[in-house]
Amino acid sequence: MTVPHVDIVVPVRNEERDLAPSIRRLVAYLRETFPFHARVTVADNGSTDATWAIASRLARELPEVRAVHMELPGRGRALRDIWSQSEADVLAYMDVDLSTDLNALLPLVAPLMSGHSDLAIGTRLARGSRVIRGPKRELISRGYNLLLRTMMGARFSDAQCGFKAIRRDQARALLPLTRDTGWFFDTELLVLAERAGLRIHEVPVDWIDDLDSRVDIIATAVADLRGMARLGAGFARGSIQVPQLRGPAPGPGSSASRLAEVAVLIAANLAATVLRFLLYRYWVFGRPERPPDGRPDVRQAAGRQVTGTIHRNDMATQGERTN
Repeated sequence: MTVPHVDIVVPVRNEERDLAPSIRRLVAYLRETFPFHARVTVADNGSTDATWAIASRLARELPEVRAVHMELPGRGRALRDIWSQSEADVLAYMDVDLSTDLNALLPLVAPLMSGHSDLAIGTRLARGSRVIRGPKRELISRGYNLLLRTMMGARFSDAQCGFKAIRRDQARALLPLTRDTGWFFDTELLVLAERAGLRIHEVPVDWIDDLDSRVDIIATAVADLRGMARLGAGFARGSIQVPQLRGPAPGPGSSASRLAEVAVLIAANLAATVLRFLLYRYWVFGRPERPPDGRPDVRQAAGRQVTGTIHRNDMATQGERTN
């Protein structure tokens, strides 16, 4: 296979139900709409079901698809390993549930192909995005990104949307600095990219929550806060040295900035402790009943979804026009 312009990694773990239809839908979109030569890399990380067999079959049937198997689980580990070896000009990834509308893929990678930007992210929190999800996920997402902006000075709006891309040359410089092997990998890469002076392009997306998502929200939030504490400590101690890849060189660190980084460490550890308590309380007192097969009742989840949040970040603008 010739070297693609874009390598789209789809990390999967125990996704035997959604993998085949999602990959076929993605390949059909690439064939019909996407103007760049693209490859889809299915990254199976630690699956114990039929995911790897399905990924292998898809790689045999579809010339745009390759399958990579990793024994150890971890989305961050899978992305770091595959991106580090890929020769494509632009390295992208998306979640297997395709919650993000695929029409955002070209706006995501085009600024990177042209050289205008270095890294691009889909955002559910910027004006112009259209998002359907429950109130709990909405609150946690907005709270986490607010914490990033307040405590770490982040300027990007959405660290957690599973829809990102980076130029290969910039990835080669930043990936060795990343340590997280799980869900915090996204945030870590973005924080490092901002410190390196890279230009981050944001694309407002249409996004629909997956009712059958296997992500443990509270446990993931705890891990994210611990990751923030690790980054804050590393910056404060000077053990994380980020090269200046683009933009003006940073000035010498002030005592105020060092104090702010120490505050990140303290606040993140405190928040992680609170969330660990909530996680314990959830498992002991509030564990939801499940049907006999052990899977969530999708019908009940759908009923709750109706009472969830449907937010359109451009509705505020429309309201101003009508007033």
